Amino acid sequence: MIRIKSLLKAMATPTSWAQELITCDLCDKPTKQFCNNCQVSLCVDCVSKHVDKFKSQTHDIVHFTNRKIQPVFPECKVHSNQRCEAHCQKCDVQVCLKCILSSHSGHKIVEIQEIFNEKKNEIEKENQEIESNILPKYRKKMDDIAGKISTSTAKFDELEKETEKHRKLWHQEVDIIFSKLGSLIKSMRESFLTSLKSHQSKLKNLIPDMLQTVEQNKEILKTNRVSEVNNYKSKLAKYRYIPAYIDGKIPLLNTRTVRGRERTIELGKYKATLTQRALSSLTDEIPHLSLNVLLDKARVIATIPTGLKSLWRVACVGTEEAWVNGTDEVIRRVDIHGSVQESFTTGCLFGPNDISLTRQGELIYSDYNNYTVNIVRGGKTEVLFTISQGWIPKRMCCTKSGDILVNVSSKNQNQILRYHGMKLNQEIYNDEHGNPIFKGSSVLYLAENNNGDICVSDRNAEFVVVMDKTGRVRFRYDGTQAMRAFSPRYIVTDSMSQIIVVDNNNACLHILDQNGQFLRCIGNCGLDKPNGLSLDSGGRLWVGLMDSGEIKVIQYMK
Repeated sequence: MIRIKSLLKAMATPTSWAQELITCDLCDKPTKQFCNNCQVSLCVDCVSKHVDKFKSQTHDIVHFTNRKIQPVFPECKVHSNQRCEAHCQKCDVQVCLKCILSSHSGHKIVEIQEIFNEKKNEIEKENQEIESNILPKYRKKMDDIAGKISTSTAKFDELEKETEKHRKLWHQEVDIIFSKLGSLIKSMRESFLTSLKSHQSKLKNLIPDMLQTVEQNKEILKTNRVSEVNNYKSKLAKYRYIPAYIDGKIPLLNTRTVRGRERTIELGKYKATLTQRALSSLTDEIPHLSLNVLLDKARVIATIPTGLKSLWRVACVGTEEAWVNGTDEVIRRVDIHGSVQESFTTGCLFGPNDISLTRQGELIYSDYNNYTVNIVRGGKTEVLFTISQGWIPKRMCCTKSGDILVNVSSKNQNQILRYHGMKLNQEIYNDEHGNPIFKGSSVLYLAENNNGDICVSDRNAEFVVVMDKTGRVRFRYDGTQAMRAFSPRYIVTDSMSQIIVVDNNNACLHILDQNGQFLRCIGNCGLDKPNGLSLDSGGRLWVGLMDSGEIKVIQYMK
């Protein structure tokens, strides 16, 4: 700080000298002397103090008017009273003349003054860029945001008034639906338990009769009387016939949500649908917002061992479970503790190409052997649709409207198909200029965003490409924030319309906003060879590690 202060004083113009008294850097007295070597202003009394304090250094004390403004070279750490005026490029250290003639002899040496000048030029250019280009942009953005804050505040006030008008009506409809469900469950419970208790009573009444028969038979076995033994009538056929019971099934509670439009709930034959009412035209003007924000530092809240040697795919079920599979034929449902809750054998020799869940929570998988996409119902496989021969079904995702997007490839071609039920509704492979959107035939990983955008990880191109629902390319992301080559894998979108993609090569996750603006990387969570990725209903990321077979559950939002 002393040297900087001295340099600033020394660089002052003659006019400023007359206007401002230059004081000693060690005290508040007027300066008289100047140390050229240390670039320090000194009063008469402080000259000796300065020299005594830095005895190991040489000093060039002159009258202040005879000072020389020059860089202050650092003192050599090896040779006392020597200053380093050069830099050894081989050893990457500052060196003095004695160093150059001894331990650094023959090394490539450059003057520190040259490095000093280059750095100053670099700093000057940086300042010019910030002042002339970047700062004006920031200030303009600030003004734009201030205007939006004012407009948005007024619109949100109107929205709050509108929502209050509908609150009572929605509550009333929901209360009626769930009151009926409560009554229905109570009635089913009574009927079901009465039937079970009646059957239990029948069985209970037969047990004493059987015990009595056993005792009587024991007495007969003790006797030698022929008539008693010969007159014995067996009751075994009666006891072998256990009273039949028709095992009724407790109905499942099924729900279906079409976001922003309706909610459906079913219990047995009872079905209720709640349709959302439009609040006002303001809803369309203001984009979907979420109260969630990104954590400054994501954290691992659970590490789940799956037991798989190679973990490829993860599909979350609620907040505590996920379907997983690797290179064998079996798809397993594991809980957050790693316990297998359910398993299903697919018949795919090296495992299915992908797994996913429908909006109703049903498991689907792609079978490359039979060119089909299948659904698992009641522990059995049903074919949803068959892909044209020659095209191999690979990765998939289910959309909010109930469609299934599936990546298919053939030879050196890649495309995305959209199916609704068994019907093929859309094929995406070329852009509006007739050029292929995707490179090669390597796997494409798919996800749908809240606005209907189709988000794709293209492994061949090492890009994330995002298209609108018509297939028109909106933007591409090349992973420029990555340290090594970008290697995108599984991709998901969250409630804030953020796009999250696995980067296998850099052991991290990239987070983008819905317009492709990079937000941040999650790379501090021990993600060794990440591949599978899914988002649970609590907004947490489940990241499958390919080699270890573990799943990292990551909290990345507040």
